[in-house]
Amino acid sequence: MTSLFDLPPAFEPLAARMRPQSLEEYLGQGHILARGKPLREALEQGLLHSMIFWGPPGVGKTTLARLIANCTDARFVTLSAVLAGVKDIREAVATARDEQSFRQRKTVLFVDEVHRFNKAQQDAFLPHIEDGTIIFIGATTENPSFELNNALLSRARVYVLKPLDHSALGQLLDQALTNQERGLGDKGIQLEPAARDILIRYCDGDGRKALNALEVASDLAENGVINAQTVQAILADTGRRFDKAGDAFYDTISAFHKSVRGSNPDAALYWAARIVDGGGDPLYVIRRLVAIASEDIGNADPRALEIALNAWQAFERLGAPEGLLALAHATVYCACAPKSNAVYLAWKAALDDVRSGSSEPVPNHLRNAPTRLMASLGYGEGYRYAHDEPHAYAAGERYFPDAMDARRYYHPNNRGLESKIKEKLHWLHSLDQASKRVR
Repeated sequence: MTSLFDLPPAFEPLAARMRPQSLEEYLGQGHILARGKPLREALEQGLLHSMIFWGPPGVGKTTLARLIANCTDARFVTLSAVLAGVKDIREAVATARDEQSFRQRKTVLFVDEVHRFNKAQQDAFLPHIEDGTIIFIGATTENPSFELNNALLSRARVYVLKPLDHSALGQLLDQALTNQERGLGDKGIQLEPAARDILIRYCDGDGRKALNALEVASDLAENGVINAQTVQAILADTGRRFDKAGDAFYDTISAFHKSVRGSNPDAALYWAARIVDGGGDPLYVIRRLVAIASEDIGNADPRALEIALNAWQAFERLGAPEGLLALAHATVYCACAPKSNAVYLAWKAALDDVRSGSSEPVPNHLRNAPTRLMASLGYGEGYRYAHDEPHAYAAGERYFPDAMDARRYYHPNNRGLESKIKEKLHWLHSLDQASKRVR
């Protein structure tokens, strides 16, 4: 009969077994951990400060926090903002206070997904960071500027952790394959170069994903060899890094918008494909194109707005994948169209005038007079009907409030149709000037 003492040890994933045991084993993040960098210098001197690690999943935020505690001989306590509450925070702080009082030992309190704590929960850390009871390390995948309190940010330095590059991911895979004690070295697994390249590319800078995929592939390896077909089968449904609600989304849509504005259809198509491939809503991209058509193209090519709206309608009727061609069609057209932000600037200037001024009355000659009373008050008196004037233009007529000087908000440029509009407005302005000389 098997006793409890004969049970096999609990299963530990490869990613957990391969956690670095020292800073020398830690891969990536050279911009903050290389020799001579402030964080590395502080750790080597045993000088701790509270900090926030901001970066995507699988880049080593938790591991780095553990290493920081180890290399400074501090007690490591971890909380998950998904599960913990204020009570858990108080208990962790009380334990840290005892550790400090009786053992003269610092406590690193690591809070994973710290952005999930509300304002009150974040505030609960402040006095204990301030008096040195805890060294606070928070990890977040979201922009701290938007998700964390200013009070917490002012007490902790933010370090940006980047996705692992291809070199770091390759080293990670090699270490896992050769490590006899913690990795797969005792299995003699071989990873074909083509399979290695696919694994690195699809894991998109996420070390945890790379090790998890390698572990699954090792179980499926034929004769101890992991080939490209095996890796492709494992990663067939694995999406690239894309957060449909967080910073990655807004960064990507920003890159898309700027590529269209910059008249680069190829880059615009690439970023649109990244959004769609990552599960983003194609209609969001098309709505952005509608905005671009007015903001960045305007009257330089009025057809851009029509084509963007047609793409919207086409996608709603066809859906994916056929409707995605309409998205691509509109993207390329808008990217190649002549650009003008003259309408955008004119609208902003008009709004600024309205918001900074008073509500001036409409001049009488611009008002309608549908009743006798209104006519008797002078409504509509002196109005010049443009169609009865030469060139269908009432030269010299005033259309702004009486107490307000005439403004020029719209300044068309020399690109596309807007160059013709510029010529027309210049000619009309000359008619206005001539009418003033006649008077």
